[in-house]
Amino acid sequence: MEIKDIKTPNDILEYMKGHIKYGWLDINNEEHVGNMKNFRRLYRISSIEETITHGLGTCIEQAYLMHTLLDNLGIKNKMFCTRVYEKDDFNDLDQDEHMHCFVLYYQDDKVYQIEHPNWERVGIYDFENEETAIKEFKEWIADLPMVAHNAKFDVSFVEMAYEKYNLGEFKNTVIDTLELSRTMDNNYARHSLSALVKRYNVAFDEEHHHR
Repeated sequence: MEIKDIKTPNDILEYMKGHIKYGWLDINNEEHVGNMKNFRRLYRISSIEETITHGLGTCIEQAYLMHTLLDNLGIKNKMFCTRVYEKDDFNDLDQDEHMHCFVLYYQDDKVYQIEHPNWERVGIYDFENEETAIKEFKEWIADLPMVAHNAKFDVSFVEMAYEKYNLGEFKNTVIDTLELSRTMDNNYARHSLSALVKRYNVAFDEEHHHR
């Protein structure tokens, strides 16, 4: 699939799968694929042309490319980016970057999410509306615990969605591996997810991991 052949959102997804990897260009124009080391120090946003030429991008570049390709098809869409809150004096440049950008498009009276940068959810997902999607999540998670690294990032969006649609409070048990590491491994300076998997020798594919 080439850009000139794209006619539908499914074509866009196939193009992304065939041409774009998760990675980034640094301030010296060097490529980084499967390695997020020094991301906070060296990352810069790439143009659409650079994303296509180098065949890589973070969620920022990938979402913007999909947004542009949907625009080219005349399909109404919006790009969203979420990021964990950090204080103004935060200066730990070795910490992982916790954010995600994604695209929703609107067609046939439905809302669709086209997802490529998050390797665990590559695909196109349709929802009658946002409220339906949140209710499905609530039913799915039931009273199960939520396990996440830097869980406050994930929980903040769940709580906001529950409040928006009057679904009560999110009261599930939350297990935050970041806080566990800070408590149990307080003799270590780094507590990022990348640092943890190396410390405990956990199988981990950095190229497919998305922060």
